Amino acid sequence: MFIDHCQEQWPEWLSMAEFAYNNKAHSGTKVSLFEANNGWNLRMGFELRKKRKYKGAERFAKKMEEVQSEAKTALTKAQEKMR
Repeated sequence: MFIDHCQEQWPEWLSMAEFAYNNKAHSGTKVSLFEANNGWNLRMGFELRKKRKYKGAERFAKKMEEVQSEAKTALTKAQEKMR
């Protein structure tokens, strides 16, 4: 949907399509690819930034474990549903 009828503009829009795909929650994991890998979603550019202090590596590691655990559980449920 981001190209003209002659398909000459796709290189200009490819990065936007990649961003949209990586920032969309996957139906199996219920989280985006970026969140599953990094523990947080990418900013779209129009959200308000929240003022936060550094929470430390231990809290980040715990959050990553939670996200990966939830994604694994969702994938297991999706596999069982497909069977």
